[in-house]
Amino acid sequence: MPWTASLELRRRLAWPLVRVQFGWHGIEWGAGWKIFGRPIIQRHRDSRMTFGDGLYLRSWPRSNPLSPNHPVVLSTRDTEASIIVGENCGFTGTTLVADDRIEVGDRVQVGGNASIVDTDFHPLVPEVRWENFNAGASAPIVIEDDVFVGMEALILKGVTIGEGAVVGAGSVVAQDVPSRTVVAGNPATVVREL
Repeated sequence: MPWTASLELRRRLAWPLVRVQFGWHGIEWGAGWKIFGRPIIQRHRDSRMTFGDGLYLRSWPRSNPLSPNHPVVLSTRDTEASIIVGENCGFTGTTLVADDRIEVGDRVQVGGNASIVDTDFHPLVPEVRWENFNAGASAPIVIEDDVFVGMEALILKGVTIGEGAVVGAGSVVAQDVPSRTVVAGNPATVVREL
């Protein structure tokens, strides 16, 4: 397919700059990574970002038929925050924001423009926002092995998604997802077992 050949050429030409970007942010490069376009990296100093071998990041609109509408975003907002991603995971235009901790297992695939955010960013009570606009509640997110997250899904703070689960496109996940189930909707609920 001609478009895949040109995409691969473009990826290889961009590789040195992408590699420097990860090194600049203190993120160790893994084996077999395929990065299509520079992600946005906002790493708070002393926070932790680790990614396993076989990582796929797709930031270029032409790198996936779902056409990401922005680059992959990797952001830690506190010195104690961490984003830990296992092996053979793929993200297309995905946003990962950790104020506390996001843990992603092995072989997790996240569809176009999904967001995984472990913080509310801002407090709900107006008076508290006046005091500290960025003091929103946060809680860790755990995504276990072999999970598939559909495009435009939103994974919220404090959620554990069990092994082999599927999150439907456009779902808002605010509660734990049992292993080997399919959840969909807003809020996401179990629609079937696998």
